[in-house]
Amino acid sequence: MTEQTVNQTVNAVPDGYMQNAAGHLVANEHVREQDKLRDGVVNDLVSQAIEISTLLKTFKEKCLSDVSDLVQISADKYEVQLGGKKGNLSLFSFNGQYKIQRVYAERLTFSEEIEAAKQLIMNCIDRWSEGANGNMQELVNQAFKTNNNGQLKTASVLNLLRLEVEDDEWSMAMLALKDSIQVSGTATYIRVYERIGQSEHYKIIPLDLAAV
Repeated sequence: MTEQTVNQTVNAVPDGYMQNAAGHLVANEHVREQDKLRDGVVNDLVSQAIEISTLLKTFKEKCLSDVSDLVQISADKYEVQLGGKKGNLSLFSFNGQYKIQRVYAERLTFSEEIEAAKQLIMNCIDRWSEGANGNMQELVNQAFKTNNNGQLKTASVLNLLRLEVEDDEWSMAMLALKDSIQVSGTATYIRVYERIGQSEHYKIIPLDLAAV
């Protein structure tokens, strides 16, 4: 197989060649048909995904802008000066068939005090090891399990605060846990719903791949 090292991008690959993951040019006749087929499928799907992602981004920006304008029109009508970040709200179509929600959600992270909370919790587990409920130990282990990015799963950690345990060291651990919680930012969501039949219940119109 003949390979030529190049410092060119994929877009600059000359006719008759394909560029491999190492950045080398490989003549088409030296590339397996299965590799060519896979490459075609992946590139085709990624191209469509990028277009859909761009459409979703544009749609979200339009939603936020239109909802904000609607709120401002209402404020102007009553000569109200809006200050700060606008809050959560729900908008319904006139016939009640559709609903759009704008939701602001705080992003939570944990400071270094989470390490103290974890150690105190583990101290409790060790102290209770004889006769301790194995389910509770597993709950704690799962709570401090990190995701693929090495970050703690916020919901799992916060679930520990819901446990009712009468123990001074556990109480101190929960205090450390509460003190470790920090707001790192705010995420804004747009959710679109459709009414189920003539009921008062709505189902979300999925705008992410996992929910489709």
